[in-house]
Amino acid sequence: MSITEKANKYHEKMFPSYVSEFLETDPEFIERFDNFAFDEVVNNDGLDDRTRMMAILATLMGCQGIDEYQTMLPAALNFGVTPVEAKEIVYQAVAYLGIGRVFPFLHATNDVLTARGVELPLPGQATTTAENRLEAGVQAQVDIFGEGMKEFWKSGPEESRHINHWLADNCFGDYYTRGGLNYQQREMITFCFLAAQGGCEPQLVSHAAANMRIGNNKAFLIKVISQCLPYIGYPRSLNALRCVNDACK
Repeated sequence: MSITEKANKYHEKMFPSYVSEFLETDPEFIERFDNFAFDEVVNNDGLDDRTRMMAILATLMGCQGIDEYQTMLPAALNFGVTPVEAKEIVYQAVAYLGIGRVFPFLHATNDVLTARGVELPLPGQATTTAENRLEAGVQAQVDIFGEGMKEFWKSGPEESRHINHWLADNCFGDYYTRGGLNYQQREMITFCFLAAQGGCEPQLVSHAAANMRIGNNKAFLIKVISQCLPYIGYPRSLNALRCVNDACK
């Protein structure tokens, strides 16, 4: 077996003039992986390269694939993902993965951008202040999930109500209101964060439903799952598919 022409062309587009050392050390494996990931998968459904790369970056963060992320971020930039978009994916990940998991990805992103001559910090994308972040966050929740979220921030048992408050002012007010990505893109990467880390099935069903509510339909989510499968494997991909089907019910 040899690497197909389509896989070679896609690899060259991602990593111009780069020859993987695995061709020498693990030729049988890399032939099968490249033919699958860079030919069979990418040519399966017509998802555009930029969206595919944004989903892959979020997925690699979710599964803690820091080495592969460092490899794929330059490829994502080559496919049109902007430095602002890449940074926004990292920032939003903190709300879903926690800084303990995101910290190395922030460093890696800064290293890759700096190596490419991108001046940091990037232009600011915040649109809220300490005074209006709660109101703006609640509105973002309503825009994405529906009117039922209007009073959610003050619901629940008294001893844990503050977490619903934080969900509104921090998760949505601090992150979803930022520029650089729109709601559809932010919900897509959230879906990828949750699918890749596993163990978040209730939230994954909820965000699958939210994706579909704002225009990322079932067919689109299946494309996203399919394109991320080489990076998270079959169990979590099939689990994500089940959650999408549950959300449709």
